[in-house]
Amino acid sequence: MSNPVVELKGLTRSFEQGGERIDVLRGVDLKIMPGEIVALLGPSGSGKSTLLQAVGLLEGGFGGEIVIAGNSAEKSDANARTSLRRDHLGFVYQFHHLLPDFDARENVVLPQLVAGRPRGEAEERAEQLLTALGLGHRLTHRPSQLSGGEQQRVAVARGLANRPALVLADEPTGNLDEATSDKVLEQFLQLVRGEGSAALVATHNERLAQRMDRVVRLHEGVLG
Repeated sequence: MSNPVVELKGLTRSFEQGGERIDVLRGVDLKIMPGEIVALLGPSGSGKSTLLQAVGLLEGGFGGEIVIAGNSAEKSDANARTSLRRDHLGFVYQFHHLLPDFDARENVVLPQLVAGRPRGEAEERAEQLLTALGLGHRLTHRPSQLSGGEQQRVAVARGLANRPALVLADEPTGNLDEATSDKVLEQFLQLVRGEGSAALVATHNERLAQRMDRVVRLHEGVLG
């Protein structure tokens, strides 16, 4: 039996606000297996983004244990955590965060260059992903020349560019109208499955969550 792509053990996170302690995560346990797409469901403010930031090793201050591809983040130094994030994780956010001065292909090429891939291979990979998302005719368009749905599809391609074992998606279609959201999500799910990646997708949309392999619900800081 294969090992989990990520495993959370007793994950906690608290903040101080106005002299008061707020417990956002109260002991989250979660395993995601290779190729599994998991919906993280919960209302706004329930801590979904905080949980994704923890799994993405994007900030400190968490209690408990985060294990990615068999490596404990708590036992890794800053350089090792950066390597874990680069080599095993991909990110898709609600807002695309594309670089405005670079075209669609270049936005997908850049993270591959950072990871050390030769430019020719990176460009071929970018074109493959963008074409799979229906953007083969928009490779040289900058973000300002793309629609909202097109921008988000470029962001999806960028998140998958380095063949991550796990894609973390935070309300990836939350900024789109319903029809565009459905289309982009379907393309996202097809591409993730086709790539063999796992995914943890935060959403407050029950209907979209049901299209994934498994649904976990964040309520009062724990998963149910």
